[in-house]
Amino acid sequence: MPAVRDQISTENCSVKRALDVVGEKWTLLVLREAFYGARRFERFQARVGCPRQVLTDRLSTLVAAGVLRRVPYQEPGQRERHEYRLTDKGRDLLPAVIALMQWGDKWEADPAGPPVEVVHRDCGHAVELTLRCSNDQTPLTVFDTEPRPGPGARPTTTGKAIR
Repeated sequence: MPAVRDQISTENCSVKRALDVVGEKWTLLVLREAFYGARRFERFQARVGCPRQVLTDRLSTLVAAGVLRRVPYQEPGQRERHEYRLTDKGRDLLPAVIALMQWGDKWEADPAGPPVEVVHRDCGHAVELTLRCSNDQTPLTVFDTEPRPGPGARPTTTGKAIR
């Protein structure tokens, strides 16, 4: 008997759609810097290190997706420019960026340890993400979870399940 997941199309996959917006290396690094407080193009470029045109493209993609918004500013005697601020949609990506950081800290960090620690501003203790059950708050691992069809699930178009 094929798994239920094999009978569901991947054409409207939420992971794929998220990656269409944020799945490029430079984009995630732009988001990292936005969470660290960068707002202006020059700061993003100095901290991310990608070519100007790549940064322009990534910022445009994030603005078009509603993750960042462009806000005009003007220094005295200078032309109007724009800075980039996280929207609610953008701020909701913080757990994903923290999860990637924690994975990198565990599996890819230098022997000396992680280069950055994210802490709770009020108490100074480290921030950590945990996958939990929405009902009883039990911490979960991959062994405790399973995919099931959601309200937007579509059947596979091939007419047969993948084995």
